[in-house]
Amino acid sequence: MEDYRINTKCVQAGYRPGNGEPRQIPIIQSTTFKYDTSEDMGKLFDLEESGYFYTRLQNPTNDHVAAKIAALEGGTAGMLTSSGQAANFFALFNICECGSHIVSSSSIYGGTFNLISVTMAKMGIEVTFVSPDASREELEGAFRENTRAVFGESIANPALTVLDIEKFAEAAHAHGVPLIVDNTFPTPVNLRPIEWGADIVTHSTTKYMDGHGSAVGGAIVDSGKFDWMAHAEKFPGLCQPDESYHGIIYAEKFGKEGAFITKATSQLMRDFGSIQSPQNAFLLNLGLESLHVRMPRHVENGQAVAEFLEGRPEVKEVSFPGLKGDRYYDLAQKYMPKGGCGVVSFEMKGGRRAAEQFMKGLKLAAIETHVADARTCCLNPATSTHRQMTDEQLLAAGIPAGLIRISCGLEDKEDLIADLKQAFEGME
Repeated sequence: MEDYRINTKCVQAGYRPGNGEPRQIPIIQSTTFKYDTSEDMGKLFDLEESGYFYTRLQNPTNDHVAAKIAALEGGTAGMLTSSGQAANFFALFNICECGSHIVSSSSIYGGTFNLISVTMAKMGIEVTFVSPDASREELEGAFRENTRAVFGESIANPALTVLDIEKFAEAAHAHGVPLIVDNTFPTPVNLRPIEWGADIVTHSTTKYMDGHGSAVGGAIVDSGKFDWMAHAEKFPGLCQPDESYHGIIYAEKFGKEGAFITKATSQLMRDFGSIQSPQNAFLLNLGLESLHVRMPRHVENGQAVAEFLEGRPEVKEVSFPGLKGDRYYDLAQKYMPKGGCGVVSFEMKGGRRAAEQFMKGLKLAAIETHVADARTCCLNPATSTHRQMTDEQLLAAGIPAGLIRISCGLEDKEDLIADLKQAFEGME
């Protein structure tokens, strides 16, 4: 599959049926797998042979779909998780432990911000947040002796900042640690972070990859390029014997290409069990088969809506990396010349009240706690996900009370614009 273009990989990668086998990826809806002897099963528990014994760790359906996503991102190994949050947690916790430190872009999804700054802090893992626009000197100053990973989002949700992947990758590698990039919004159709220096890529597959609001899920892809053994003192979990698996050393046995995902599966999925259901993996694959067709339409609709919003007197500011006046336009052109995604954020001049009034008037776009769907949806954080915060607190967090995030679906762009227009005209 390496020689095929990404459009073909969306359809064909990850699963090649043999003679007389199912053409579609089969759903292996089974918790357990049968073996003839205890010796056969024992080889699986010793990681001496590949196979399946309990779906809490691995499932054939999931592995086929994970292999497709790994092929799309240009990685060597992948795994599915129960959600995007689980993917980000696993990716970080797989190389961090009590006493570790993370450098993270401050412009990331609020749930991930809380995961790193609150929940992982309770595990003894510290974080330093830096602006995605930080200078190389500022970025350099964030590192500590115990830093074990750098994290960022290729296009941040909902701020729509664009991460300078090369800059963050160079800083990470200068300190002997990997760069982890959440690539949910652009998807590998529009951006492949590994090509720009990222080492691990994560996704909330719930979004564009599924594309139809049908299945929650996440994914992790390893580039297979980071040399764990070259920095063995930083990553004992990968480079020292794992006594829970008879002293196996993952980086030695599975090499750069397979150590990270094998450890995440063997340890974290074993202990936390955040597996994606085979049924959800099957639905995800159906979405992946049309991802290359859908993403250009999402981008086209987002561009049209952003340009329309720029001309409205009710709108204070529009954030969309595809706009020539956007502060991230040049970075977006560098990393995503075909466009990024269909999500647009804009701030109403009238604040919280104006945003709420405008959204009440929408007829086509639905108010949902969702994004990156075939159907257009929108959200005002101040009256929903961030409802407990005051206007001052919202502003300090970079989320003005009048901010609206609209995710442009696959409808006709003229109909989307007409819906927005009538909602503006209906405001008091």
